[in-house]
Amino acid sequence: MFTIDIQQRQYKTYILSDKTAGTKIEVVPERGGIITSWLVQGQEIFYMDAERFTHPDLSVRGGNPILFPLCGNLPDNTYNIDGKPYTIKQHGFARELPWTAIEQNTQDKASVTVVLNSNEETKAVYPFDFQLAFTYELQGNTLAVRQEYKNLSSTPMPFSAGFHPYFLCGDKNQLEVELPSGEYQDNKTKEFNAFNGKFDFNQDEIDFAFGGLTAQSASVTDNSRKFKLTLDYDDFTTWLVFWTVKGKDFYCLEPWSATRNAFNTAENLTVLAPGSSCTAAFQLTANFF
Repeated sequence: MFTIDIQQRQYKTYILSDKTAGTKIEVVPERGGIITSWLVQGQEIFYMDAERFTHPDLSVRGGNPILFPLCGNLPDNTYNIDGKPYTIKQHGFARELPWTAIEQNTQDKASVTVVLNSNEETKAVYPFDFQLAFTYELQGNTLAVRQEYKNLSSTPMPFSAGFHPYFLCGDKNQLEVELPSGEYQDNKTKEFNAFNGKFDFNQDEIDFAFGGLTAQSASVTDNSRKFKLTLDYDDFTTWLVFWTVKGKDFYCLEPWSATRNAFNTAENLTVLAPGSSCTAAFQLTANFF
């Protein structure tokens, strides 16, 4: 049985449940359209910095922050459209703006659709009219995120998009990471290195971008929590980013449509014709063993 409950907390929270499977997600549209919690067998899958979440002026560290209209950052945070420079912060603005819930469903799955429309604030840094509509679907121990990107402008609209999910973890030295790529770019050094499937978690920070993906699936097995997370994605995702910092009980496995600085290099940049749209999807599956 699938249910959706709405609770008014600091923010209105949509609680989607699969009662039969014993799974649940919590969605907070007005705090960046984010999923704040995902419970499977009573265990939390997402990490959440609860203190930061209560402060609207701070970016959320936890759940699944949405990256749009760019992934990563730009040199000097600057890009040009038709010769005019614009300044935009790392990962864009979608994760910081209020979204609106427009549709709910409990037939065969529990789902909620949230939308973000362009406004004067977004057009000051990204001069396009757009609408984003994301549907979060819960069924069993799988969470799917279906996305639609619409260009409502009269000119072509370039963008990249992705997600920055934070996963709660135990002993990082017991993580087994399977990524369909043989090399990564280290964001700190900008150098490309071969990947042998191992990370040195004694580093203060790991910020690696994996391109040249040879499959549409990746996984992380957390042996200390006896839990395997699988990420499946479509061809909209061209890069995976693995990020973590020492001393924090999370890692991030991030599907991106393009890598950093795509606004300037055009590498894997999506460009929508006026009035057109595109769709994308990925899903996360949580299995305890």
